[in-house]
Amino acid sequence: MKIYTKFGDGGQTYLASGKKVQKTDRRVDLYGTCDELNSTIGLALSLGKDQTIEKSFLVYLQNIQSFLFEIGSELAGYVPKDAKEGTVVNTEDVSSIEHEIDRLMETLPEIKYFILPGGTQMASALHMARTVCRRLERDLLVYVEAGGEIHNDLRIYLNRLSDYLFVAARFVNFSLGHEETIWQSRSKFK
Repeated sequence: MKIYTKFGDGGQTYLASGKKVQKTDRRVDLYGTCDELNSTIGLALSLGKDQTIEKSFLVYLQNIQSFLFEIGSELAGYVPKDAKEGTVVNTEDVSSIEHEIDRLMETLPEIKYFILPGGTQMASALHMARTVCRRLERDLLVYVEAGGEIHNDLRIYLNRLSDYLFVAARFVNFSLGHEETIWQSRSKFK
């Protein structure tokens, strides 16, 4: 099977439903951003592969990657027939990610100030993933406001996922003994 079809040369593609659309179609943008998010998490995992980070944490992140592939398919117009209420996301998925956030937070020191994104390479990549996730969430809302249909559970999951990625970045920095950088306002020092 060839990887190239030449069909996209004219600026068109097919959604998973078989519908032919322009590559500028909002749905294409949504699943493209989901793919970008997935790829950024993959980068983070590759940057952490030789680090001493809790295995269950890494497995959870990899499971998120697999689930994002399903979400991307849904955004591209494919929803499995057995999907509840027309989405691959269910309330258990949201509960799972909330539980994992709580579990990681129990190990982290409390922060009372804003922190700057960064730290270790893996944490930095997770912060990047968080910002891509937030963009996907905003783009979904724009799509819905323009009359598109996205299941509410999917939007809720992406909101929790961005929270999780923030906590995950902090967890990686903490696990590897890297202190976070506290944001300092320039106006406070003038």
